[in-house]
Amino acid sequence: MPLIHPQALIDSRAELADDVEVGAFSIIGSQVKIGAGSVIGPHVVLTGDTTLGRHNRIFQFCSIGEISQDKKYHGEPVTTTIGDNNTIREYTTIHAGTVQDRGDTQIGNDNWLLAYTHIAHDCVVGNNTVFSNGAQLSGHVHIGDYVTMGGFSGVHQFCRIGAHTMVAAGSIVLQDAPPYTTVAGYPAKPAGINSEGLRRRGFSAEDILAIRRAYKTLYREGLTLKEAREKILQEAATFPVLDVLLRFLEAEGRGIVR
Repeated sequence: MPLIHPQALIDSRAELADDVEVGAFSIIGSQVKIGAGSVIGPHVVLTGDTTLGRHNRIFQFCSIGEISQDKKYHGEPVTTTIGDNNTIREYTTIHAGTVQDRGDTQIGNDNWLLAYTHIAHDCVVGNNTVFSNGAQLSGHVHIGDYVTMGGFSGVHQFCRIGAHTMVAAGSIVLQDAPPYTTVAGYPAKPAGINSEGLRRRGFSAEDILAIRRAYKTLYREGLTLKEAREKILQEAATFPVLDVLLRFLEAEGRGIVR
C-alpha cells in the first residue's frame, strides 16, 4: 500500500505507485498518476489529468494540474505532465494546458523549482533547469535545458529561453533569449554569455571561445540577423556546439532580445 497519511484525501481512481508517500491534508484527484519513489508533502493539491514520473519530491502548499488562468478555457480536456527526479518547493503553482495551444503543460527531468515558482498553461520546461524563488512564466513559454531563472524573474507569453541561458534576478524577458547567453534588466537585454555556467557543465575552453565569438557576431558587429546567422553557420562547421544556437535563431519566435 502507498504510504498515505490518514488525513490525506486520495480519490480511489488515482494511480499511485506502491511506494509513493503522501503527507497530511494533501488532496489528490481522480485522474492523477504518480510514479515510484515520489514524495508528496503535506497540504499539496494535485488535480486534473496530471502525470508525475518517478522520484519527484513535492513540498508543502504546492498546486499542480489546476485549470489555467486563461479566460478562453471552458472545461476542455487538458493535461499536465511532469517527468522524473524533479524537486518542487513550497507554494509552486503549475497549471494545465489549453486547447488553444498544445493542451499540455510539460516539465522534464531533474529540475529544481524553488519556492513560489509559477509555470502557466502550455509551457514546456526542459531538463536540469533551476528556477530561483519567485520565478514566473506566462503561458506558452518554452524553456530549454540547463536554463537558470533568477529570483523574481519573469517571462512574457510565447517567449523562448534557449538552452544554457541565465536570466538574471529581477529580469523581465519580453523577447526570445538565445542559447548560452545571460540576459538582464527590464526589459531584459543581452549581457554576455553564460560562461560560468558553461564551465561548470564541462564545456571546453575552445567551445566557450567559439560561443563568445558567435555572441559578438550576433550582437556586436552591426549585422542583420540573417547576416549573423550566415557567419555563425560557417563557424559551426568547425564548432558543432553552435548548432544549438543556429537552430534557435532559425525557428519562429518573438524576435531575439537586443
